[in-house]
Amino acid sequence: MAATLIALAVSTLYIVLTSLIAYWLRRYTIYYIRDPFVRSLFLEGIATGELCGACFELIIIADNWGVSMYGVYLFLLTIWWSMNWGEATACPYTHIEDVVEGTKSVRDAFLLIWAELVGGLVIFRYIQVLWALEIVSTHKNKAFTDCTTDLQVPVIFGAFIEGIATCIYRVVSRGLSEINSRFSTILDSFIGTTLVIAAFDYSGGYFNPALATSLKYGCLGTSFMEHVIVYWVGACAGSVASLRVYRHPIIQGYMEQYKTKTL
Repeated sequence: MAATLIALAVSTLYIVLTSLIAYWLRRYTIYYIRDPFVRSLFLEGIATGELCGACFELIIIADNWGVSMYGVYLFLLTIWWSMNWGEATACPYTHIEDVVEGTKSVRDAFLLIWAELVGGLVIFRYIQVLWALEIVSTHKNKAFTDCTTDLQVPVIFGAFIEGIATCIYRVVSRGLSEINSRFSTILDSFIGTTLVIAAFDYSGGYFNPALATSLKYGCLGTSFMEHVIVYWVGACAGSVASLRVYRHPIIQGYMEQYKTKTL
């Protein structure tokens, strides 16, 4: 039990360390970089690195302490990220949504997605250094061992799961943002975490192409094209579909009804 608690404490320490590093990098970026778009590129890269760095360690937690413990950590981290990231999303399809809605150019969206991918891929070297220390047994042989896919269903089903869950989450998240309740952040985190856990044993429940690519691209059991179909096409299709779903009269009617009650 003592060894288990120590290992969990080390994993927690690594997550906290990663978050603190990202926090200060974000502060320096905001202070020193004056150009708004260049600043956005750095902030997206930092946010994605923080997200992926924490999720690498969450994999360790899920493998050793179960999905329930993983869910608790993810829930708390999601709240932390929503409070600290500002306009950064660390998620490619949010920029694709902006392009579809006409609020962002294709060039800007491409560069922001590129910055996210760089942040997500670079962070693995940092994680390798931490894991290579092998302070606890749960990190033993993790730094340089080949990873395996989380996709446990056929590719089409995996893409469907990632797409539907992403669509649901984006609709709910957009609605909570519009309602702007003091509990919106907690509800958003709870719903997101619940969807991740529900899909955990099927597709891995990533709902974020940059996160999936950082953690699972090149892993044994999934080809390049399968990875793209499930984690990029599936999630992005679900995200774009959510724009239309959110504008559906039933959803809008519910939103108007809720706003009327709160006036």
